[in-house]
Amino acid sequence: MKPCFDLGGQVALVTGGSSGLGRSMALALAASGAAVVVAARRRAALDDTVAQIERQGGRAAVLVADLADATSLETVARQAAEPFGAVTVLINAAGVNLRQPVDDVDLASWNLTLQLHLGTPFFLARALVPGMRERGYGRIINLASLQSQRAFPDSVPYGAGKGGIVQLTRAMAEAWSRDGINANAIAPGFFPTELTASLFDDPLKAQQLAARTAIGRNGTAEDIAGPTVFLASPASAYITGQTLFVDGGFTAR
Repeated sequence: MKPCFDLGGQVALVTGGSSGLGRSMALALAASGAAVVVAARRRAALDDTVAQIERQGGRAAVLVADLADATSLETVARQAAEPFGAVTVLINAAGVNLRQPVDDVDLASWNLTLQLHLGTPFFLARALVPGMRERGYGRIINLASLQSQRAFPDSVPYGAGKGGIVQLTRAMAEAWSRDGINANAIAPGFFPTELTASLFDDPLKAQQLAARTAIGRNGTAEDIAGPTVFLASPASAYITGQTLFVDGGFTAR
């Protein structure tokens, strides 16, 4: 079975690869043989991701970009192919959750959140599809959320974006899967990242969240690695348009 999960020869672009789940996913792809381009705004954090990958014997490159800038995505797609060749695996992990009470949500925060969680994944994927089609292989992995199914306080724009990404994933699959380009989403449960720092900084809250899972604990970086490699690999050839909840059974209860 090992060759089914081998990513040798594949080139991955991971948005949001400077920290959190994006970084964990980039490390997992590189460990399985992919050359990885990590994209985000913070150069120093991206350099750290690349250094971690290279210490493990992998190949990686930095792409500094403002992924919320809709006008820059064609350029991002072109630059992503420069270090290692055409991108065949796209991980849309960049995101933001401003955690504003519903009455405080303004147009700027709404537009920023929806652009990062819906606009950027779509237009970046569409710009990369020709290269995937030419290679006869493509894997698009979007980041959904528990909020793709459930409402949480102070997260209206985030919840709207994460609900939308599930349907966008289906639409991508319908549009491109006949060309060998599969689109799926991973919906993580609670993992310690920058976006969830306010929760994990409180040990009681973290414990309460763990108790709501079927497994009895919160997620770790290792928990996201396997699903990422699986959905990026040939092993997932007959899976498209799906959302996989990696949440320890949080949504099963």
